Amino acid sequence: MTTRVIYTDLDGSLLDHEDYTHAPADKLLAELEKAGIPVVPCTSKTRTELLPLREELGNSHPFIFENGAAVAIPHGYFGHKPENSRSKGDFWVRSFTLPREHWLSLIRRVAGEYKDEYRGFSDMRDDEVAQLTGLTVKQAGQARQREYGEPIHWLGSADRLRSFSEILQQAGAVILHGGRFMHVSGRSDKGQALRWLNLQYQMETDGEPPLSIAAGDSQNDIAMLEAADQALIIKSAAHPAPRLEGAHNTYYSAACGPAGWAEGIRHFLGT
Repeated sequence: MTTRVIYTDLDGSLLDHEDYTHAPADKLLAELEKAGIPVVPCTSKTRTELLPLREELGNSHPFIFENGAAVAIPHGYFGHKPENSRSKGDFWVRSFTLPREHWLSLIRRVAGEYKDEYRGFSDMRDDEVAQLTGLTVKQAGQARQREYGEPIHWLGSADRLRSFSEILQQAGAVILHGGRFMHVSGRSDKGQALRWLNLQYQMETDGEPPLSIAAGDSQNDIAMLEAADQALIIKSAAHPAPRLEGAHNTYYSAACGPAGWAEGIRHFLGT
């Protein structure tokens, strides 16, 4: 098994923030696959979104979806059944939080006075999500198939957003602010999922855990970046770089998006 694993955010990192291209990283992705270094998507995207994207990328490795709410591992990828997982389709899925229905019920229960100041994915049509994100209508439909939380498009003021977030947090929700949406879910994160999956890789060899490299560009990547051995912070034209606590082996890319991803990964690989 591999001695390194790359955990990567997608939008704004491996994928361009505006047009979702990954072309500047394609050569390196092919090199990594040939070298047997897994690239594990670690993203806010849904399981349904990731299936065609993995085919497009030629990626057959596990993936972490909905901001660390769950990990999907292809059947047969490991020689052991992943801990505390259950079979869904062609994957073993390990969940770390309650299902979406719980969080939709919580939002409806506590956020009544804000009902005109936000719209969740469950309130929108596919074409509305497509307009907000730049996705195709088909892709937007896949993005709406959440299993563990609810993305929200905020329409009100920053002050009202803070109070709205506080009410949800007091009711037990965790709020993550991504590039375009706030995400309401449970107490799970990309870092927790990274640590669990890295342990599954370690169990295959019964030796040392693989060295983990994490790449991300926004605040909702912080837990993943801090959990990894090496952190690549990709420059964004849309928002400030996330700040990590404590000492880290960190590289800040000069380029944005997939070009910055390739730049930073090559830095850590020494190529």
